[in-house]
Amino acid sequence: MSTTTASSTADSQPFFYRLIYDKELRSVFIQVVTIALLFAFIAYIVRNAVVNLETIGKGYSFSFLFQPSNYDINQTLIEYDSRSPHWRAAIVGIINTLLVAFVGIILATIVGFILGVLRLSTNWLINRVVYVYIEYVRNVPVLLHILLVHGIIVNTLPVPKNAMMAFDGTLFLTNRGFYTPKPLFEPAMWAVLIAFIVGIAFTWWFRRYAKRIQDDTGKIYPVFLIGLGAIVGFPILVFLITGAPLTWEYAELKGFNFKGGLVLRPEFVALTVALAFYTAAFIAEIVRAGIQAISHGQTEAAFALGIMPRRTMQLVIIPQALRVIIPPLSSQYLNLTKNSSLAIAIGYMDIVATIGGISLNQTGREMECMTIVLGLYLFFSLLISAFMNWYNKKMKLVER
Repeated sequence: MSTTTASSTADSQPFFYRLIYDKELRSVFIQVVTIALLFAFIAYIVRNAVVNLETIGKGYSFSFLFQPSNYDINQTLIEYDSRSPHWRAAIVGIINTLLVAFVGIILATIVGFILGVLRLSTNWLINRVVYVYIEYVRNVPVLLHILLVHGIIVNTLPVPKNAMMAFDGTLFLTNRGFYTPKPLFEPAMWAVLIAFIVGIAFTWWFRRYAKRIQDDTGKIYPVFLIGLGAIVGFPILVFLITGAPLTWEYAELKGFNFKGGLVLRPEFVALTVALAFYTAAFIAEIVRAGIQAISHGQTEAAFALGIMPRRTMQLVIIPQALRVIIPPLSSQYLNLTKNSSLAIAIGYMDIVATIGGISLNQTGREMECMTIVLGLYLFFSLLISAFMNWYNKKMKLVER
C-alpha cells in the first residue's frame, strides 16, 4: 500500500522535478535528446550538401542512372553493352561483387578450416609449414597479395595462341582468361533443378530426423551418404531419365583470342584467390583457437567410449568449437566482402569500378554515386551480419 502511494506521489510531481530526481526517466530523456540531435546534425549536413550542389548547378538527382553508360565491362553475367544505362552497369557491378564475395567466402571457409586443423597437427613438418604460411599471409597487406596473384597469372600463362590445354582440349589456360565449356540448358532441365531442390529439402528434413533418433536411441544414420544421394544422385537420375537435356559450347581459337565457351577472367580469378587465401589465414587461427578452447577432457572421454579420432573431431569437438568460432568468423566474412572493393587495382569491374568509378567520372555525380556505393556495402554487411547472427543463435548452447 505504501509503495503504491509513493508511486502515485512521484507521478503527481511536475515533469522537470521528476526529470531531475527520477533516474529512469532521466536516462530515457537523455537518450531521446541524443538521438534527436544526431538526426538533426545528419539532416543539417545533407541539406547543406544539397544546397551547395544546387548553387554550383548540380543539384541532387539520380536521373543520370537512365543515361547511356558509354563504356564496356570485361565480365558481365547479364546482357550489357556500352549503350546500356548507368543503372544496368551498376547491376553488373553488384553481381560481380557478390560473385567474388560468395565464391571467396566458400573457398576461404574450406581452406581456413583445413589449415586450422592442420595447425594443431602433431606432425612437426605440417605444423611448421602451416604456421609459416599463416604468419606470412597475415602480415602482408591484402592489396599486395592481389597484385602478386594477378601478376603471376598474367605474366606466366601463355597468350591464347599458345594456350595450355587440359582434359582433351576442353579447358584452355591463357593470360586472357580460363576458357571452359559453357553449359546450354534445354527446357527439360527444369525437372533436374526441381529434383535438386527436392533433394536439398529431403536432406534438411532427414538430418533433423536422424539427429532426433540419435538423441533418443543413440542410433546413427549415415546422414552424409544419404544426403549425397538425395542432392547429387537423385538429380543425376532425373537428368538421365529426361534424356540428358544439356549440351556444351566449347571455346575455339579464332584470330588472336578464343570465342565461345565460358571464360573466367584473370582479374576475377586473381581477386577471388587472393582474398580467399588471405582471409583463410585469419580463419585458420580462429578455428585453432576455437578447438583449443574445448577442454581436452572432452577428447579423452570420447576416446574412452571407443569413438574414433575422426568421429571425435566431427561429433564432439567441432560442434562445441563452433560456438567460439562463429562470432569472429562473421567479421572475416565482412572483411572479405569489403576488401573486394580493391578490385579496381587490377581492373576487375565491381560496384566500385562501375558506378563508383567510371560512371562517377563521366557524369560528375560524386554525391549520388558514393551514396549508392556506400548504401550497397552497408546493405551487404547488414545482410551477412544478420545471417551469421541467426546461425550463431542457432548453434549456441541451450541451457535446460
